[in-house]
Amino acid sequence: MPFDGATLAGVVHEISCLEGGRVDKIAQPEIDEIVLHIRAKGSNHKLLLTANSNAPRLGFTFDSKAAPLTAPMFCMVLRKHLSGGRVVRICQPDFERIVEIHIDALDEMGDRTEKILLVEIMGKHSNIMLVSNGKVLDAIKHVPFSVSMARPILPGAAYTRPPATRLNPLDTAKDFALFENALFGKTKAEPLQGNLSEKPADSATEKTDEPALQISQSLVKSHNGISPILAAEICNRAATLPEKLTNTLTTAEIKQIHEAFCSVFSNIENNLFDCAIYKKPDGKPADLAVLPLSAYTHYEKIAFASPSAMLEEFYSSRANAYRVSQKTADMRKTINALLERCRKKAFVHEKSLADVENRDSLRIKGELLTAYLYAVPMGAAAFTAENFYEENAPLEIPLDPSLTASENAQRYFKQYNKQKRAFVALQEQISKNADNLRYLESVAAAMETAQDEADIAEIRAELAEAGFVKRRAASKGKKMEKPAKPLKFTTEEGFEIYVGKNNTQNDYLTLRFAKPADIWFHTKDIAGSHVILVTAGRQPTDAAILEAATHAAKNSRAKDSSNVPVDYVARKHVKKPAGAKPGYVIYDYHKTVYVTP
Repeated sequence: MPFDGATLAGVVHEISCLEGGRVDKIAQPEIDEIVLHIRAKGSNHKLLLTANSNAPRLGFTFDSKAAPLTAPMFCMVLRKHLSGGRVVRICQPDFERIVEIHIDALDEMGDRTEKILLVEIMGKHSNIMLVSNGKVLDAIKHVPFSVSMARPILPGAAYTRPPATRLNPLDTAKDFALFENALFGKTKAEPLQGNLSEKPADSATEKTDEPALQISQSLVKSHNGISPILAAEICNRAATLPEKLTNTLTTAEIKQIHEAFCSVFSNIENNLFDCAIYKKPDGKPADLAVLPLSAYTHYEKIAFASPSAMLEEFYSSRANAYRVSQKTADMRKTINALLERCRKKAFVHEKSLADVENRDSLRIKGELLTAYLYAVPMGAAAFTAENFYEENAPLEIPLDPSLTASENAQRYFKQYNKQKRAFVALQEQISKNADNLRYLESVAAAMETAQDEADIAEIRAELAEAGFVKRRAASKGKKMEKPAKPLKFTTEEGFEIYVGKNNTQNDYLTLRFAKPADIWFHTKDIAGSHVILVTAGRQPTDAAILEAATHAAKNSRAKDSSNVPVDYVARKHVKKPAGAKPGYVIYDYHKTVYVTP
């Protein structure tokens, strides 16, 4: 069940405890997110309002995000108009995906006026607005006339609700005539063709002028706040297939559907919610709901005490992953470009290496010419000499007729020395490029495991330190991120496992944190994290070694593979070469275990 009217009704009931509370603080930690700190009934609450197009939502939050030191403009407007204000009323008009938070506060003249903080949860059109006297004071997302002539959202513009073309299901639940008309595409309680209520209970209805829809489609299309999964649940409770066409329904079936409809919305109106996340067999969330869903009885049900707790669990990881993905898009592009450049260099180096592969033949020709100077005719274009390096086999040596035999020999020696120098330089370049390629592969692997903005900041700083990207100037209005910490796990036997999330953390764990007797893990010849199994003077069990190796495989570029080789060895056998890039070490005396993440 997406964030539909039913879910929003559950949230509105939960946050209604804020009525009478005072707005203490207002923060805008993200460009599309507002957090209100409200003190109500002796307790402090944090109300999250998110207009993120991927995961718009509303509810209490238990997370603490770093806010910018200089607040964005919309946040400043909210502080000006709402700080110290009293929450008068919170409502959900017409079961729409809209919440109105009415706040009584002082205006700039010192007069007490009521402002409305509006949250519209409508996918990519989601928005947060401050409205007073029917006019928009400001919005977190501006919609200019060039985008919508019918409904612009700009400071000073008149506020209008989204076009109302559907019915409030709380009304149709109380009026059977209204319900059956809505089921057949009518929005007024006027008689259908043939007066359905007078038909026999087992006879099918006559077709209207409107094309027939499936029952679930009709419920969604005719009512506010009903999602496809909620419509399917109503049909399931009525023992009717959601795919059944409305023009094939009998009066008895319509009454069954209406009874199920009334049952669902009676629970919502009486605030009888059952908040849960349904998980698939692979552990991934299938859906969330504030009502029991019969379609998901075969899934694991994780119950929650409140809608906010359920939403926080469901959306937090998804929203964080989305934001991390958005904020790392440019860096990923840069890393991929650097990797491609290194691969192209490696190809060019191989070609150049092939060109100087036969450099020794130039030296041999020069030496043979020097040995046979007396026998080389003046002006000859070639000379055949006995090659004493190859059991006196004859070797034809091309000559420049304009040069003497000695000058031709010197020409071959010069060409040999040039290619020799080129070979030495190429070896250095190949080694340096291989180091860069290996390092960038490790950074790319770290990008895949980045979990939050602190991880991203560390990786960016690491790349700047290595000279791959320019160092960013510190933003005056941006609050510094807290340093990221390595991942920590504890095995059933009580052994602690630490996993580096980038090369800076890898170096710290391996070179400074780990004791000589601790066990170090890394995927064999595959970029990935350094993993430390803390022994604390104990002999690690096979299960602990397997678990640590699995973490190493899971946090590597082979995380989607099977039978991944992972090397492990006592930390005392791991060394970092002088001048090596972050995260690069060498080791010996190791063992290898194969695991599947």
